[in-house]
Amino acid sequence: MSSSPVLQIKNLEIGFQTDEGYTRAVENVSFTIARGGTLGLVGESGSGKSVTALSAMRLLPGKTARITGGEILFAHPEKGETDLLRMSEREMQKIRGNYIGMIFQEPMTSLNPVKRCGIQVMESIIWHRKAGEKKARERVVNLFKEVKLPEPEKVFNKYPHELSGGQRQRVMIAMAIACDPVLLIADEPTTALDVTVQKNILELIRELQTKHNMSVLFISHDLGVISKIADDTAIMRKGKIVEYDQVDKVFNNPVHPYSQGLVACRPRTDLRLLKLPVVSDFETEERSIAGELITESAEQRKKRHDVLYSRKPLLEIKGLRAGFVVRKNWLGKPKQWFHAVNDVSFSVHKGETLGLVGESGCGKTTLGRSLLRLFDFQQGEVWYDGVNLASLSGEQLRRMRPRIQIIFQDPYSSLTPGIQVGNAILEPMKVHGHGENDTQRKKKIMELLERVGLEPKHYHRYPHEFSGGQRQRICIARALALDPEFIICDESVSALDVSVQAQVLNLLNELKREFDLTYIFISHDLSVVKFMSDRIMVMEKGLIVESGEADQLYNHPQNDYTRRLIASVL
Repeated sequence: MSSSPVLQIKNLEIGFQTDEGYTRAVENVSFTIARGGTLGLVGESGSGKSVTALSAMRLLPGKTARITGGEILFAHPEKGETDLLRMSEREMQKIRGNYIGMIFQEPMTSLNPVKRCGIQVMESIIWHRKAGEKKARERVVNLFKEVKLPEPEKVFNKYPHELSGGQRQRVMIAMAIACDPVLLIADEPTTALDVTVQKNILELIRELQTKHNMSVLFISHDLGVISKIADDTAIMRKGKIVEYDQVDKVFNNPVHPYSQGLVACRPRTDLRLLKLPVVSDFETEERSIAGELITESAEQRKKRHDVLYSRKPLLEIKGLRAGFVVRKNWLGKPKQWFHAVNDVSFSVHKGETLGLVGESGCGKTTLGRSLLRLFDFQQGEVWYDGVNLASLSGEQLRRMRPRIQIIFQDPYSSLTPGIQVGNAILEPMKVHGHGENDTQRKKKIMELLERVGLEPKHYHRYPHEFSGGQRQRICIARALALDPEFIICDESVSALDVSVQAQVLNLLNELKREFDLTYIFISHDLSVVKFMSDRIMVMEKGLIVESGEADQLYNHPQNDYTRRLIASVL
């Protein structure tokens, strides 16, 4: 790897002009990316990572963004060292996609939904390389092979919605490298992906980097991901770089309190922690307290489990089968089914957290929603506290619903944008007759908001005025408002920053102890599930392929699929 830099960012200053005034988003940021090297840019949402990357591509919104200082020096293959901030828009168009490629965070919103995937990748090749349609098509098919897409010729003619998340991300990678760029910017390219898919994408980017001798700017909120792909790392906090060094040094011996917090808040797989450290602990004066890990010994865990499993199960599932109609006959009746959940049986004890883990499409969410009768199942029994939910009428089911609640994966889409969050919590309380009047209900909502780490003043705010972690706390408060006994957490931390994730996981455990709750915790991340769970079930293609006590299953997996999931934990 040559030491000559491909990109140098020097003293970059960026702000945004809004109705509320001027906000500084990036302050005095400097870093260098060597030729053939990878720099990992790490930080929480809002730290300035993506803004920095978009400034290098000159893609910041012109009406509100202001680059008030600094230089972005790029080693242009033809012109030599060039300040991208001084180039015209016409010159930048020749650089974007040609010399600098970019993989965006969410491929579904980055790809045109009404154009076939192959055509979208062809456009860049035709524009920059002046290639004919036939040669461009051949190049795209070869690129799809290179990024290991199955049946490249078929993928060429598919629309984005016809591909899985991992496949869409591979199409984005193919588009980014289509013209052999010297620099690839990857902005959170694995955030919402399964751990196995994430591992494959990281390996793919590494392979392509070596093959094409590209430099890479890899952006993530997870230092664990960065440690697997980067040579150097820069940690961003509130628009500033607080630590910048070789990735091994930062990961194994972080110096700045914020970096220490980022490393510590990731769920451990070698210890049974009762509480995850959080970033704020390391940024206070009492940093030594943050270093004291609260653990549970094997003996303590066995005693607790002996008591837990001596109780009668609260939930029993027998032979559950649920799915989707694939084909109907001419009368509109189902002719062929796809069973997302296929003959599943298990039980959950009161006070237990049962982890349900598996890749996207394995049937986890369908199973969770079937238990609540939010999704009709075709066969089986769901017994809750001695009552078969499958046999309940609409009114009987409505009376049962307060006892069993769900926290959905995406808090933003599960909150109504035009309703204040306090009223969103109030509505189910009124529907189910919780509280004697609105005054009592509002008092309880204020208490709940405080209990989940928010403030009473947040009652009158709208969902868009909160961060992702705050919105998830609102959804937790809404689930608790009806005094449930059982909560299904459906991928409820998968899209959060690791620092915010730690806070939410700790909160869920605190609430479990305080209100004597029982959880089914659904996730694709086995390290998170291991931290939260007493027992774990592993699901693949609609079937439970392995189950057992969390530590035992993690340390001694019996199924090959489970072993692959564990090997993918970063």
